[in-house]
Amino acid sequence: MTNGEVTHRVEGPDGQGPAPEGVDLGRVWVGVAAQVWRRRPAAVERLAGHLLRSPGLARALVTTPSLLLGWVIATAVVLLAGLLATLSTGTPYVALLAPAVAAAGIAFAYGPGIDPAWELSCSTAVSDRMVLLVRALAVFGVNAALGLAASVASGTATAVTIGWLVPMTAVCALALAAATVARSANVGVAAGLLGWAVTVLSGQVAAGRLTAAVTDTALWPAYLTFAACCAAIVLYTTRTLKGTS
Repeated sequence: MTNGEVTHRVEGPDGQGPAPEGVDLGRVWVGVAAQVWRRRPAAVERLAGHLLRSPGLARALVTTPSLLLGWVIATAVVLLAGLLATLSTGTPYVALLAPAVAAAGIAFAYGPGIDPAWELSCSTAVSDRMVLLVRALAVFGVNAALGLAASVASGTATAVTIGWLVPMTAVCALALAAATVARSANVGVAAGLLGWAVTVLSGQVAAGRLTAAVTDTALWPAYLTFAACCAAIVLYTTRTLKGTS
């Protein structure tokens, strides 16, 4: 205290030593920490951000659980096992496994309890529908590409090679609808796998062939109609998810 005036001692963030008056060192250190810990997007995320024109949507895409490297490798291993079984037995197991594997991946594209970025995506300006749509399309595309590669390598007939893509669409739509309604990826996986198992077994009973579910083109309108109904359920469910607990 000098001549009746009070001088204030401003200390740094660590409490050691004075700081210049008028300088908020706390804010300065927050800025330094932000620069030090700032996450720099990888090349894939930067490319996705450029294509989607949304860094937030790109971040949501690359954090999709079923698009992580470990999941993609596991999917490739399952399809490789189906490829080897097809080559050794002649039964097109790739065509039977691909829809089930894709359904599991689609179910895990949905977030509550599974996706580490779920809470963040609910608070962003990007709608839940858009995040889910981009993720679902990406997962479907990756699984379709892996399945087609394995199916072509197995040397099966053309009808079997591409015939599973339509039922795969229906099974994936079922898995996604169940996951969004129940808000549980595990429920979506269970619904997708059960639905596909029932379809395959029903086709075998009706036609006497295990591959009837993927080779009978007469079933395609039913598959597409069912997929459209499931997509409508997903759109309706995601309409009410924003901002809910």
